[in-house]
Amino acid sequence: MAVLQKIRKRSGLLLLAIGFALLAFVVQDLFTKSSNSLSKDVGSINGKDIAFDSFSKKVANLEKSQQGMTAIQAANQVWDQEIAIALLNEEFEKAGITSGKKHIIDALSKNPQIGQNPMFVNEATGKFDIKKFETYLEKNPEIANMMDGYEKDAEVNSKYAVYNNLIRGGMYATTADGKFKYQLEKETVNFDYVGLMYSSVKDSDIKITDEDIVAYMQKHEKRFKSEGTREIEYVLIEDKASPADTEEAKAKIAALLNATVSYNKETGTNDTLPGFKSASNPYQFVSENSDKPVDTNYVTKQDLNPQVADKLYGMANGEIYGPYQDGNYFCITKMMGKKAGAKVKASHILIAFEGSKAQAKEKRTKEQAKAKAESLLAQAKANPQMFMMLALTNSEDTGSAQSGGDLGYFGPGQMVKPFNDFVFNNPVGSLGIVETEFGYHVINVTDKQDAVKLATLAQKIEPSQKTTDEAYTKATQFEMDATSGKDFAALAKKAGLSIGDAIKAKPMDEYFGPAGNQRQIVKWAYNDDTKIGDVKRFEVTNVGHVIARLKKVNEKGLMTAAEAKTMVEPILKNQKKAEKLMAKLKGSSLESVAKANNTTVQNAPMASIDNAILGSVGAEPKVVGTALGLAVNKISAPIEGNNGVYVVKTKSVTKAPKVANYDEYVKKVKATNAQASGRAIQALRNDADINDNRATFY
Repeated sequence: MAVLQKIRKRSGLLLLAIGFALLAFVVQDLFTKSSNSLSKDVGSINGKDIAFDSFSKKVANLEKSQQGMTAIQAANQVWDQEIAIALLNEEFEKAGITSGKKHIIDALSKNPQIGQNPMFVNEATGKFDIKKFETYLEKNPEIANMMDGYEKDAEVNSKYAVYNNLIRGGMYATTADGKFKYQLEKETVNFDYVGLMYSSVKDSDIKITDEDIVAYMQKHEKRFKSEGTREIEYVLIEDKASPADTEEAKAKIAALLNATVSYNKETGTNDTLPGFKSASNPYQFVSENSDKPVDTNYVTKQDLNPQVADKLYGMANGEIYGPYQDGNYFCITKMMGKKAGAKVKASHILIAFEGSKAQAKEKRTKEQAKAKAESLLAQAKANPQMFMMLALTNSEDTGSAQSGGDLGYFGPGQMVKPFNDFVFNNPVGSLGIVETEFGYHVINVTDKQDAVKLATLAQKIEPSQKTTDEAYTKATQFEMDATSGKDFAALAKKAGLSIGDAIKAKPMDEYFGPAGNQRQIVKWAYNDDTKIGDVKRFEVTNVGHVIARLKKVNEKGLMTAAEAKTMVEPILKNQKKAEKLMAKLKGSSLESVAKANNTTVQNAPMASIDNAILGSVGAEPKVVGTALGLAVNKISAPIEGNNGVYVVKTKSVTKAPKVANYDEYVKKVKATNAQASGRAIQALRNDADINDNRATFY
């Protein structure tokens, strides 16, 4: 196949260009593992090295293709992909799974950004046309050059489909499994019980130590693995405008309101300079004097700052309001005009046809499309409340169909001309049809908003040089004092500063509390030369100064007791509460047990394992299971449940009635088992030997 040869020759980034869409189902739900060691490679997976050069190229290309993505985010995404592919390839080799060109073409066609792209669809069959895709690559060498390695990616996905099917196939269900499932659902038990809830014991009466938490984690190591973290405490000295700076900004803009007299050295005379109030061209005045660009657009009341919206929107033509504060600016605003119906809200149903730019759900001529649009219009006029459902079930504008055809608010010129003319020339509630290059639109004009045109003069509130210098001096002095070994907390208190909650940073983290993305601070904390207690100041643009101190190093392995406390402590508390409560559940009858504990005997009339709810208590499958297996009229030993401790007495068990076959229940078991196949990659990752050196390079 020519396209396959092109893919082989021009290696690729189509995977990156389309945002890793094809591999999303492979790499989802994977999380980053990291460790810090010097290496020429970015890491290794089960002994196989990942070269930094090739890895960095993938990271760079992904970062370029995804607007707003940082290098660290790209590195994390590529790393997860590399792990998934490496582990899967090992499994494919063990299982003897191969992939041919047919599988690769199939993988291309299943990618919605390729297989469902109208450019690559055969008009006659409505299916992906590999020849069209090949022609597109020939005409677009830049895209073709971004295909490096795509065949390999498509091959992985086609093999993964086979691999996943093998796992699903291995998770079979027998008739015996179906019968057991049937019994779990249909077999019921009527029993009495006495329960003492964990909530009846005060948390303050139960003491859980760090040793208790560590012991629990050691018994469940896989659940409490830690990649290792650095705990960094810090103080933030903001470089922000002082009250004096704020007043200065207010005074500056107020001075622009009225005319001023300025001495002209060239003429030796005093010149009168017009102010904003008397300016013949307010927009020109704004352009020459404002810290915000000129905006001549009409804006609705909803677009304005809520704190001043009523005042600005209600001004008469030519009226001026201000100075007023709007975020980091002081502003003065002049009303330049009002316009009724400046913005429109509308819904539509798009019916495409052969030759239109939109893709129709079915093959139809222009005349057929018009007839269908007219039929839908008649239905909408007969019952306007049906418009949303009609759009949902008929519109071929996939972007708006899911919201009942709603396009939201828009201004003049944002829609194609026939559509624009209809919505702006007709009142709210109008229904009609227009034809555009996309097809026929059944339109419902749902709302209109009036708007105002404003000329706004703005002065930014910024820290003065004096304020900036004072912040710098304070930060450097604090850094020097803290570096000298003085108590960090005492120094902060003396300086009137607050110590931020310690940041627990992983090797590849970049987010640092209020300072935002500050990879430099995390890298410093992981530097081999940085020791516990070390202090360093970092200048953060548009924020100020962060003086950071490495507080603690948590090595890779088990979580610390502090990290696991919120997860483990409730479990251990319930275990200790159960020990206390079990001692109270002693007696010759449920009635005597209930009386001794100042409670009552409760009844569960038709409980089953599949419906193990005890009144208002909640799910207690262990309690119900015990009752099902207990001899009638016999009192059980205390049972440690989810919500408390119980003793039960079975009154009767209703066996599941016999049925001809258990096929329905075999299917249920199969469906449940099949869901487990999605955990295969995570299971492989848990057992893999992964060495992560990314923090050395990023």
